[in-house]
Amino acid sequence: MFRFSRRGAPTSLVASGLLRVDLRGYCMQFPGRRAARQPQSTSGFTLAEVVVAVAIATLSFGGVIYGYILTADQAQWSAYSLAAQSLAMQGVEQARAAKWDPKSWPPVDELGLTNYAAVETLDVPVCGKSVLATNYISISLVSADPPLRQLRTDCVWGLPNGCRSRGPFTNTVITLRTADQ
Repeated sequence: MFRFSRRGAPTSLVASGLLRVDLRGYCMQFPGRRAARQPQSTSGFTLAEVVVAVAIATLSFGGVIYGYILTADQAQWSAYSLAAQSLAMQGVEQARAAKWDPKSWPPVDELGLTNYAAVETLDVPVCGKSVLATNYISISLVSADPPLRQLRTDCVWGLPNGCRSRGPFTNTVITLRTADQ
């Protein structure tokens, strides 16, 4: 197919310019077709490339910062929710601690069938304005024989966060209680 010249290179490749033969015949170079036609550019980035790179970097950093803000908001909400759940549990425990013994003489019923509310501060150690929560405690009769009552506490609270206040939220605890024996 190829004829070799005196130096050992195919004549057709040497004639087409795709093969350069050293004058001494010691080495051969095979430059690519593109490099043979067009010199390589040594200039920097174009303005469009720089603008696209800066836009991508800005979106990436903005997404990371937004993720941190959402994480901080969720952590704050979780802290207040846990404090409200503790406050609701405290309301149920106060109702459970009341003495209720219908079989004693005279019958004792400090628990009663009643509803009441108590406003307290959520115990979250943060700087700034404290958050108030309202405990709505309701006691209802489930059964007279055997004596059984339902204790329900709804702790209602809101999350003030500057101009983005959220809520109201409700944490509920329900339990049953029988008479002291």
